[in-house]
Amino acid sequence: MQTYSSPFSAKSDSAFDDLTGSLGDHRPHPTEDALIQLGRALMTELLDVIGDTALEDYQTILGEGLIGAFHSIANRIERDADRARDTMRSLDRDFDGSEAADTELQEATAKARAGDAATQAAELIRDAAAETWTVATGEVWTAWRGSRRGTHLTAAQLEAKTAIRAIRKRRDGEADPGGTIVAFRGAPTADTQGDAGRIFDALNWALKQWPDMALATTGAKGSEKLAIKWAGQKGVKLILARADFETHGKAAPFRANDELIALEPACCLTLVHSVDRARSEDQRPFGPAANFGQKAMESGLRHVPIKAKAA
Repeated sequence: MQTYSSPFSAKSDSAFDDLTGSLGDHRPHPTEDALIQLGRALMTELLDVIGDTALEDYQTILGEGLIGAFHSIANRIERDADRARDTMRSLDRDFDGSEAADTELQEATAKARAGDAATQAAELIRDAAAETWTVATGEVWTAWRGSRRGTHLTAAQLEAKTAIRAIRKRRDGEADPGGTIVAFRGAPTADTQGDAGRIFDALNWALKQWPDMALATTGAKGSEKLAIKWAGQKGVKLILARADFETHGKAAPFRANDELIALEPACCLTLVHSVDRARSEDQRPFGPAANFGQKAMESGLRHVPIKAKAA
């Protein structure tokens, strides 16, 4: 006789399971393992259905859209939880000791904590889907807007502007993004296996120099996507300074460089063209990466260009 095992009945030692177990809701919560499996299954099913069909041309849009949907869901739920916390603060400030006030405060607290659990659930599904997407396609999903907290599956991400504001606050004695920032700019055509090896060597060197490092980049295709993949594998915090082409047009990559410089990185890594000699012979240095290296030196920052290994 086969025994049915529900994913809701499993129990692990995860922080998510500890949180949901303390909520006092009589209904069961799915476990962290069940949510991760759901994210993987959703992405796997999508890729299986559209593979080798006419929709395969739109695979990137569909795959990133699925991940992005859960990112948006997490942000929406988090905003609701934040509003509940605002209510908690107001009720606590005006608390008069009455039973009615006590009930309102308990309800607002329960809503905020339930929202936190739901936010984490959406993030677990999102990150599991993103991990499956990367394994299947080699592409790396990053959030276009807002910050992305990392679970154990991904590196954390911060918008560059948010990180810059935090660094300015640090000068006044407040918290900063945490860790030593290492910035990287690379050519989009530097995406060969040899390029990946040199990029990973450079980033591993940086991590050894600054074990608390956070990686800052623009998230552009090619070499910077490889760097993002490395950050995900190493659990390194990721800070994105995306090029805003709608606002700045052709100057956007250089404005993104300014944001990276404003982060005051301890080290600026650049890869201006592929280390593949056959490919690099026909290439001019990638302008934005060369510009970033120049700005780093002009700002008195340490600049380390990534080059091919000596023959």
